[in-house]
Amino acid sequence: MKSITNKSTLRPALTLFILLGVVLGGIYPAIVTGVAQAVFPKQANGSVIERRGQAVGSELIGQNFTSPAYFWGRPSATGTFPNNGMASGGSNLGPTNPALKQALEDRAKALQEAGGQGPVPIDLITASGSGLDPHISPAAAEYQVRRVARERGLDVERVRALVRDNTEGPQWGLFGEDRVNVLRLNLVLDEVAPVVVAK
Repeated sequence: MKSITNKSTLRPALTLFILLGVVLGGIYPAIVTGVAQAVFPKQANGSVIERRGQAVGSELIGQNFTSPAYFWGRPSATGTFPNNGMASGGSNLGPTNPALKQALEDRAKALQEAGGQGPVPIDLITASGSGLDPHISPAAAEYQVRRVARERGLDVERVRALVRDNTEGPQWGLFGEDRVNVLRLNLVLDEVAPVVVAK
């Protein structure tokens, strides 16, 4: 009985390993990267949002705004550092878990104490599956309009118009729902009515 380690078996295996390593570990990634940089450079480089030549965030990752002068995004379940891409994930708390119920109540209370009225939109108190969602629903933005207008010294209708102007439709007109990118909206607010506050 021949050993399975003889040259006739080992050589094809090593040859295939090296060939696949070169093709899948070098050639293919180089082609995909080249095409992405040529056709979709913004997306390939992280969909970075710049302000006056400085990167201030990404369209794809939420930021933790806590000042009442800013629109707040969805809560993040990424632990001590909200919207931490290295810890992306949900809270993993089941719907009957008392900790989840308490977290939802605490978040709703904070929103109401900040000036919100009526039922709190669900996306303002629940984290997304990734914990990094940069968007909120138009209803969640509307819930915060009066507070932001008051803090900025702006007319409520002016802020409401900014929300409308910064509401994105479904992807390609087909997939998903209307949504508002919180970082983009807050940057527009800073241009219209600057305030010196911490995020």
